[in-house]
Amino acid sequence: MAGRLVIFEGGEGAGKTTQLERLALRLGRHGAQVRMLREPGGTPIGDEIRALLLRPSAQIPARTEALLFMASRAALMVEQVRPALDRGEIVLLDRFFLSTYAYQVGGRGLPESEVRGANAFATGGIVPDVTVLLTLPVEVGLARAAHRGAADRMEQAERAFHDRVNAAFASFAEPSWQAAHAECGRIVAVPADGSVEAVEERVWRVVATACPEVQG
Repeated sequence: MAGRLVIFEGGEGAGKTTQLERLALRLGRHGAQVRMLREPGGTPIGDEIRALLLRPSAQIPARTEALLFMASRAALMVEQVRPALDRGEIVLLDRFFLSTYAYQVGGRGLPESEVRGANAFATGGIVPDVTVLLTLPVEVGLARAAHRGAADRMEQAERAFHDRVNAAFASFAEPSWQAAHAECGRIVAVPADGSVEAVEERVWRVVATACPEVQG
């Protein structure tokens, strides 16, 4: 049986990593073979790209930034994601190309058509089974991120940038946007407020619907 690709998306401080880890444990209890990955990173070259992209002192032009994300993604698809899916595993990925659409198109203002073309090249046509889009007000998310420690290069961007990113993510939950972006698969907005346990239950309902075999 082919594997499943489940994506976690959202702005800074939305709790993606926490919820991905909790879902992995829950899927494991149901007997699923799970692989947890993150973008950028997950491969030797991807980890080097991640360190560069998040380095607070790095000065990276918008197009260069987008292409670095794509380069990391291309390596991840070939070295990790496709082999795991071929083995029938459930791949849980912390960020994917919706983040590129939000941060580099919505936030940086790059042309969507060019970014979509580059993304298709990087992914080789892989479409997620479902994307869990964790939603949270910008100010709450940035406050959460600040508690984690020193801000990385993306977190350090001005508030207006994060507002644009948040607005882009909100648009992705609209059926009309999804219909026009078939490469994204199904996207479900999940409120990220409340307790960690409450959010976990919301996430589980979404994933169990998209991947009913995990309940067996």
